[in-house]
Amino acid sequence: MTARFGEAFDTAQAVSAIEALLARPVPAAGPVVGEDEPVTGEWALTRGEGFLIAPLWESGDFTGLYAPEWNEAADAAEAHLSSLVRQLDRRWGPHRKVSMRVPLFRKVAGEAMPPLFHTLSHKDLLGDLAVWGAVTAGPDADPRWVAVSLNQSDGDAPMIMIAVVADRSITELEE
Repeated sequence: MTARFGEAFDTAQAVSAIEALLARPVPAAGPVVGEDEPVTGEWALTRGEGFLIAPLWESGDFTGLYAPEWNEAADAAEAHLSSLVRQLDRRWGPHRKVSMRVPLFRKVAGEAMPPLFHTLSHKDLLGDLAVWGAVTAGPDADPRWVAVSLNQSDGDAPMIMIAVVADRSITELEE
């Protein structure tokens, strides 16, 4: 679970969370470190060499849901992501898609990956990324790349929408 479990999705709140993430420092080097919400102990942020990853929203549990309820819940989560992507497209221009297919195969094969993709794969955040960049949080801010995705580690698990902020371009891995 994440620190966002149980919250209703709100596009403006998700955009605000991304803006706050853009304002945070991104580590240039160092190990991958997770931060948990102090009260609940749930995942709130992961930082590593060149990136930050944070949950924006988490759906309810899918345990015990079957069609059509499962489909309706999945469609609602996809609609939330689409709403956020449209808002960010209006702000930063059209996004580009970065597939997580190659990182998935590399994870299964135990092959090395750049720290961002290794971390996404390790946390089962394997939804394709909608990426913008380079963007800035202000006139004196360094350029950053922003990505969002929707993820579900298995059919009963909640769907988790995440944001990534990176200090380098987020590009698709070659096969």
